[in-house]
Amino acid sequence: MRKSANIGLRLAPWLVFVLLLTVWEMAVRIWSLPLWILPAPSRVLQTAISSFHLLLDHTMVTLGEAMLGFTCSVVLAFLLVFFFNLLPCLRQALYPLLVISQTIPLITLAVLFTIWFGWGLLPKVLVVILVCFFPIAISLIRGIDGVDPEMIDLFRSMGASRLKIWTMVQFPLALPSFFAGLRISATYSIMAAVIGEWMGAQQGLGFYMTLLQKNFAVDGVLAAVLIICLLSLLLVKLVELAEYLLVPWQRTNTIHY
Repeated sequence: MRKSANIGLRLAPWLVFVLLLTVWEMAVRIWSLPLWILPAPSRVLQTAISSFHLLLDHTMVTLGEAMLGFTCSVVLAFLLVFFFNLLPCLRQALYPLLVISQTIPLITLAVLFTIWFGWGLLPKVLVVILVCFFPIAISLIRGIDGVDPEMIDLFRSMGASRLKIWTMVQFPLALPSFFAGLRISATYSIMAAVIGEWMGAQQGLGFYMTLLQKNFAVDGVLAAVLIICLLSLLLVKLVELAEYLLVPWQRTNTIHY
């Protein structure tokens, strides 16, 4: 009985998704909405298939920008939190600046990066880093702060160095929080790369969408949106799979594969 309930819960989002697509398809057909206003899902899928090779070229560019920025965000967040933990005074000095950096509108920074660094790869990667870095760093900081102080004291009493305490106690116990931040950032990474491309690019899904929207090719824009959603979902599932493999004590709270 419980197994059937779990299967039902897993199928529920897919059933709702299919229902929404069906309502969308029927509404477009019943009211005969023009293609340049709202194409039917079947037309969007048809456009995605017919433009597969072109979409694939732009997708690989956007995916490369997102993965490079995401990887840099993980490395930078890890190093920053490591030094925060090693030097509490550094945390006191830089943590407020880290929070303030998130109050600056992303679009403004994307425009400035394009002005400063041109239309190449760097501005897009910087936008992705700005979007992805904060959730990872904050989640890891919260995870480190949540470690039981008595356990740290126990390792100190046994003569463990700060590095040993970090590698054997703090970071392993903070991994669930760390992966929570990774999931959030993975969701945002593709979107951030696309925003960077909107501001100025010569290729990528953002560039592709900009060209099509100027021609009112809404079916092509939605086909690109479909690819963006699929890529974001894929990255989140990869992060969940990594968590499932690397944090076995959390498997009851993660998706089973």
